[in-house]
Amino acid sequence: MNNRRVSGSERYFDILIYAVLIIWGIFILFPLLYVLMTSFATEKEYLTRGFFIIPKEWTWDAYLYLLANDSFSQSFKNAAVITAIGTAISIAITTLMAYGLSKKWLKGRKVFNFMVVFTMLFSGGMIPTYLIIKQFGLIDTFWSLWLPGAVAPFYMIVMRSFFSSIPYELEESARVDGCGEWRMFFSIMLPLSKPSIATFVLFYMVGFWNTYFSALIYLNDSNMWPLQVFLRQILVLNTSMDETATLMEQVIVYTPGARMAAIVVSALPMMVIYPFLQKHFNKGMLLGSLKG
Repeated sequence: MNNRRVSGSERYFDILIYAVLIIWGIFILFPLLYVLMTSFATEKEYLTRGFFIIPKEWTWDAYLYLLANDSFSQSFKNAAVITAIGTAISIAITTLMAYGLSKKWLKGRKVFNFMVVFTMLFSGGMIPTYLIIKQFGLIDTFWSLWLPGAVAPFYMIVMRSFFSSIPYELEESARVDGCGEWRMFFSIMLPLSKPSIATFVLFYMVGFWNTYFSALIYLNDSNMWPLQVFLRQILVLNTSMDETATLMEQVIVYTPGARMAAIVVSALPMMVIYPFLQKHFNKGMLLGSLKG
């Protein structure tokens, strides 16, 4: 039991830290609260009251309008497909690549590791990347979003470090029992790395869910646009009737409440998923960072 007395200066310092954190938290949460509350307000109240936090009259009209909107539903489905399949592809390639590069007996291991680190420091550029994707015929396909970002070098390095930290005696015992590389990977390595995998699943999901710039470049078909591009249309280009008509196939001007509701709905899936993966977050990052 720690009976150490806390001095007056330490107590004041703790109070100062907590006060700064509370103020900082308010600054972070205040815009989110404003967007959430505005999404439940009527258009008349938004235009007449100006700035407010708690609406006088609550309404679900903005959310009902979005749910009945075909373009919003399509963009939400696109974002879900991009996120689900993209995360599965990225996790599969990342774990397989990390497991292979963790083996010291692998020929060319240093060369491959250097290539991975090199991509963290240098990139081919936007135009060369676009030309390559175009030559492969991936324009206007979801593969243009999945393949270029299939592996995040940093995540792969952390996973590789975790696999390298697993005692070699465990692998030897598995081989004595008749385990091959594939069975060892699926039956031993993956179960041991669940915290790390859960952490990187969350990271990849957030990345694919927030896909915006790549979709804007590679997807010319508006029916394939994910939710973030849809948000850009209604938030930035909503004043342009031509742009809105192109997206919605009819002239629609979104109310402020509908725009706020779209922001809330776009953030909701990740907010719901995060608590289920949060318990693995700290452990997953630490496991792979113990051995460089």
